[in-house]
Amino acid sequence: MGFDQFVADRLDRLLRYATALTCDKHLAQDIVQNVLLRAQGKWGRIGEMDVPYLYVKRMVTNDYLSWRHRRAAREIAVERSELAKHVPSTADPADAHAEREAMRARIAVLPRKQRAALVLRFYEDCSDAEIAQVLGCTESTVRSQLSRALQTLRAHEIARSAALGVHS
Repeated sequence: MGFDQFVADRLDRLLRYATALTCDKHLAQDIVQNVLLRAQGKWGRIGEMDVPYLYVKRMVTNDYLSWRHRRAAREIAVERSELAKHVPSTADPADAHAEREAMRARIAVLPRKQRAALVLRFYEDCSDAEIAQVLGCTESTVRSQLSRALQTLRAHEIARSAALGVHS
């Protein structure tokens, strides 16, 4: 498969994955664009791999985890939390969209590697072995990252419920 065909077949999926990782559509577009530019130059080697999509997905993950985007991702998360304090939330007519945005806000609090592991598991439906391959770590590290991420999400949900006066 040529590079152009790969991009035509996988661009939407890469953008969805990057958006789930970054919790920001624009940052996700930047990351995917940077990765595809680099991949194009190496496509002779990448295209010959058994699963070039996993390699490019790993490139997206590594770019997200890199220092280049940490400041931008941190600023976006802060802006959202600040806006939420001052602007009353309004009901979105599309429930699916509202739930997706709520989930993005929930996972935005996670450390980068935990978020990546969570997105790979629940958004991309990857196994521990596949996640380990994409993140460049062991399967036990993947399980540890997932466990910590879910524990953090549960703690935040309990705290949010307590603040709203909701009893489980």
